[in-house]
Amino acid sequence: MILHRYFARRFALSFALVAAVFLGILTLLDLVDQVRRFDDDGAGFATILGLTLLSVPETLYRILPLLVIMATLALFLNLARTSELVVTRASGRSALHSLIAPVLVALALGTVAVAVFNPIVAATSKQYDTLAGRISGDSGNALSLDDEGLWLRQGDGNRQTVIRAARANLEGTRLFGVSFIGISASGDAAFRIEAAEAALIDRTWQLTDAKEWRFDSPNPEAGAREHDLLELPATLTANQILDSFATPSAVPIWDLPAFIAQLERAGFSARKHRVWLQMELATPLLLAAMVLVGAGFTMRHTRFGRTGVMVLMALAMGFTLFFIRNFAQILGESGQIPIALAAWGPPVAAILLPLGLLLHWEDG
Repeated sequence: MILHRYFARRFALSFALVAAVFLGILTLLDLVDQVRRFDDDGAGFATILGLTLLSVPETLYRILPLLVIMATLALFLNLARTSELVVTRASGRSALHSLIAPVLVALALGTVAVAVFNPIVAATSKQYDTLAGRISGDSGNALSLDDEGLWLRQGDGNRQTVIRAARANLEGTRLFGVSFIGISASGDAAFRIEAAEAALIDRTWQLTDAKEWRFDSPNPEAGAREHDLLELPATLTANQILDSFATPSAVPIWDLPAFIAQLERAGFSARKHRVWLQMELATPLLLAAMVLVGAGFTMRHTRFGRTGVMVLMALAMGFTLFFIRNFAQILGESGQIPIALAAWGPPVAAILLPLGLLLHWEDG
């Protein structure tokens, strides 16, 4: 038990050191990028620094598997250099037994990252997008979901239009049970239109069975008009509507199941979000796999030589696993493979491969 605590403490310290180094590097690189991006918009240094601090957590979260494998390499190379692994093996403990503590720490890190760091990253990313859009003057097209359906906003510099629909088709080009509320440049409501259906065709909303109220008359109801077919200009495209949905990474994992339900209730496909949810749940397993990958190539005494080659092989295998995981995510989102296989397949395979390597070297 004392040896397990020792290895766990060493691994946690190694991870903290690696994370601190990468945090400093990413902050400097992102600061330069933010200066280059917003220099022409007249943003001050304090604002740019704030944008950097909001952007860095997302990048750090994405490279978490890389941090774990780097921490694993640093730990076991140091243990091999000081012959602590040799002493441990001489005391009767196998290599797999020595990996129990680092693997448990990696599982704990993954659990904390998903449960705590994921919502923080989602909040900082959303705040970054809001602040960056305010600085650049790009208000963009907003879309949100609630129990009543979906809400869209389109407009130009003179007028905004708020659109509410009970549901939509998968492409976002046809809305059902739709309402259009026009907002003038002064911020007052200009008109309201209720329609059974609205189709987005060639930058035009074609409304079917519509009723229109204009608020510039004393009695809007008395002046209301009904239309079998009514056309309104559209500043949105189908791709913009689909892209306006919050990306899965921008939704906190605790809110993701409810968001998926709302998305499907509105008529859109939530497969992309389901894949992301399962991949986030598999993150602790992925980090444990990274520990095994790093240990599989470095749990050797330095007198055997080829340490540099082994480190490069471990990093290559880690990057390969990362690539396969991203490729499986794409296949899962496109429906080529089941969601469970896309999310859980790469981490499980990554655990079995280094385990086989460790067992082979352990038994000669």
